[in-house]
Amino acid sequence: MYCKINLQEYLVKTRCGMVSVAVFGDQDKPALVTYPDLALNHISCFQGLFFSPEVNSFLLHNFCIYHISPPGHEVGAAPIGSDDLMPSVDDLADQVLEVLNFFGLGAVMCMGVTAGAYVLTLFAMKYRQRVLGLILVSPLCRAPSWTEWLLNKVMSNLLYFYGMCGVVKELLLKRYFSQEVRGSVEESESDIVQACRRLLDERQSINVQQFLEAMNGRRDLSEGLRKLHCRSLIFVGENSPFHSEALHMTSKLDRRYSALVEVQACGSIVTEEQPHAMLIPLEYFLMGFGLYRSTLSVSRRSPLSPTCISPELLSPESMGLKLKPIKTRIS
Repeated sequence: MYCKINLQEYLVKTRCGMVSVAVFGDQDKPALVTYPDLALNHISCFQGLFFSPEVNSFLLHNFCIYHISPPGHEVGAAPIGSDDLMPSVDDLADQVLEVLNFFGLGAVMCMGVTAGAYVLTLFAMKYRQRVLGLILVSPLCRAPSWTEWLLNKVMSNLLYFYGMCGVVKELLLKRYFSQEVRGSVEESESDIVQACRRLLDERQSINVQQFLEAMNGRRDLSEGLRKLHCRSLIFVGENSPFHSEALHMTSKLDRRYSALVEVQACGSIVTEEQPHAMLIPLEYFLMGFGLYRSTLSVSRRSPLSPTCISPELLSPESMGLKLKPIKTRIS
């Protein structure tokens, strides 16, 4: 479990301000870098995945985890000053590079959720030699639609004038989770939604607004995806508002290097809502890099040697036998 693993927290000075990085595990192992969605950090976005004993032991056996928080999203963060430069998505991607350089890391594995998936995809496109593979959860890759742009503007104004009010929290929870766990008149909210609601109360509204504005100004990455030759594994919940985005992104990636896993009855944050559904696809995906549950067959802290995505990952039959709520789709 997490509590048994050494946790070190760092504040890394970058060109666009300080960035919080929580490091779990042995820093001599290959690096897995994570980036969360809007208004979340590693506690509210990745805790479910890393508290799942099987996933936790598998990932921490093979990797040292570097959780990067968006500016001002870490626990106890102070409000970002009004005079501070508002970062763009390119600035956020460049911050990832500065974090890697701070820790002396070479090529890394990346895991991002929605907005965080966009940042890490952009990072992979700008700095291809620094990325071994991408694990993306309900990712974004296009510029916001008019509907999303308008909704984000409404949220941005609410954050500016009213802070993390009830309306903003409801919009964010709808972004994150499926109706099944958000509850209804007849059914109460699940524990994960209640916990997320409490954690949202701790966010500084101006910090969330800045990340939201950066994402609302993002550009379309579609045309560059075909040239992205690192291995990519995409998860998306079928009830995610960004389901079509994930399908579009998969269609633009080179099918020789990518695979899509759709998780039924799940919202955007698969890492929290159905983390157990990620285990088997992750195992097959990482086997292509020589990583296994019980042994690490590559030299420590050296670049992994990706061959190809395991054929088993692309087989719905082999996956369906083990995880009924999952179906896979090739391009």
